Amino acid sequence: MEPVQLAFFLVVLVFSVIMHEYVHGWVAYLLGDPTAKNQGRLTLNPIPHIDPIMTVILPITLLILSGGQWALGGAKPVPVNPMNFRRPRKAMMIVGASGPATNLALSVAFALVYRMAAAAGLLRGGMQGGLIGAVLVNAILAFFNLIPIPPLDGSRIVAGILPRDAAIAYDRIGRFGLFIVIALIVFGGHAFIFGPAVTYTSWLLGIRLL
Repeated sequence: MEPVQLAFFLVVLVFSVIMHEYVHGWVAYLLGDPTAKNQGRLTLNPIPHIDPIMTVILPITLLILSGGQWALGGAKPVPVNPMNFRRPRKAMMIVGASGPATNLALSVAFALVYRMAAAAGLLRGGMQGGLIGAVLVNAILAFFNLIPIPPLDGSRIVAGILPRDAAIAYDRIGRFGLFIVIALIVFGGHAFIFGPAVTYTSWLLGIRLL
């Protein structure tokens, strides 16, 4: 990955994870929970959303380890208090789904820019690679966050479907969730994320990536 492409990729990654968390907080606010707003998280200013490990260290480390081929990252999770919702289980499902939905919407937006640039004959070198990377990184973020392992967003959707007692027991996995996700990545489970993400990106762009 060329330096310009790498810089663009990192900017898109940070923007995308911040939008992901911003929309979580915004949807929660619309449903009756002002926690994120009260803590200054309903803003597109990146500073309140930056987590030193998830937003900076992790993606740079993964880029280095993968030879610049791929990376994952995240912003500081926005606080959500289910007790402020009239229907907590349903609301948490909606809040959980809003993050991946945001990344899917961003992937479509970047794909439209790619197709318009291609139609106008403007796709050249770094611009083409940068836009492909922008679509792909948002696809990866969406599919990754839909993994049903607490505290990822997919678990909020699953917890809302399960019977209440089963959902409480399922939620307890969250204390080990980060270690499970890291193990998933380290031992090759990331292929189940990247495979569908690449297929989805290829379909959006109308090109063959692999």
